[in-house]
Amino acid sequence: MTLNEIRQLIQSDIQATDQLILQRLASDVVLINQIGHYIINNGGKRLRPLMVLLSAHACGYQGNQHLVMAAVIEFIHTSTLLHDDVVDESDTRRGQKTANEVWGNAASVLVGDFLYSRSFEMMVEPGLMRIMQVMSEATNVIAEGEVLQLLNCRDADTDEARYMEVIHRKTAKLFEAAAQMGPVLSQQPELETAFALYGRHLGAAFQLIDDVLDYTASEAELGKNIGDDLAEGKPTLPLIYAMQHGSPEQADIVRRAIETEGLALLNEVSEIIQQTGAIDFTQQKALHEAKLAKQALENIAPSSYKNALLALADLAVNRRQ
Repeated sequence: MTLNEIRQLIQSDIQATDQLILQRLASDVVLINQIGHYIINNGGKRLRPLMVLLSAHACGYQGNQHLVMAAVIEFIHTSTLLHDDVVDESDTRRGQKTANEVWGNAASVLVGDFLYSRSFEMMVEPGLMRIMQVMSEATNVIAEGEVLQLLNCRDADTDEARYMEVIHRKTAKLFEAAAQMGPVLSQQPELETAFALYGRHLGAAFQLIDDVLDYTASEAELGKNIGDDLAEGKPTLPLIYAMQHGSPEQADIVRRAIETEGLALLNEVSEIIQQTGAIDFTQQKALHEAKLAKQALENIAPSSYKNALLALADLAVNRRQ
């Protein structure tokens, strides 16, 4: 299944979620409306809300609170983007200027806070304490992941285990919560572990491919500046692998790039990553994570929605943006 075919399967849900997102963005503070609409309407794959909708249908959920939770997940994701771009001093996202580049850091942080608080205001609506438990834990873990990533920046001694911990907290946790909403809303706790594992592994696969694309995609495909991770001193898996498996001279170049010189050594680092097989290694690890995601759903009842979730795992690792 293509992404368009998956969307077509739940087109009415997607349209209803989009309408709900726009409704709940509304504020009598004009700047909140401006920044909120700017980033929400600025492209994006909307994979996380898609997972909420698909998991709800795959679990046989019959209500409409999955629309609310899809919007909640998107608001939380958007708020993390606003905060990330300030922390990373990014000026481009999805091919457009970042909100902090247009309106400044203070406005971006505060609107990110508004989206967080609005999401918590909305997640009480289904009336299920389990939703609050899952989502409050997820947002807490994501915040810890952000801090861990900050600690790893410019640290060339970061190993694979430390980096995967950041991925699982910062990126995979929200995928996990999104997938978990199906069994939570349909009140089938026995299915939660399967869907949570699916989301966790899919999120990890997605982030690992992001790491690859930072060195292999064009800026037009990526929607941001090539080498942004290197410029920010983030020791992602391709860099970690290249240092471990390259010659001492190659390892020294990568180390210097992470610690101080960043983009000045981008061409040399990109060559080293290719020569050491770091791209292939990272891609294979992403494929393994996607395989684990699909295996997690093995005992879920067959349906077109389950098929769509399985297809999402494949799409996450076979993309150029």
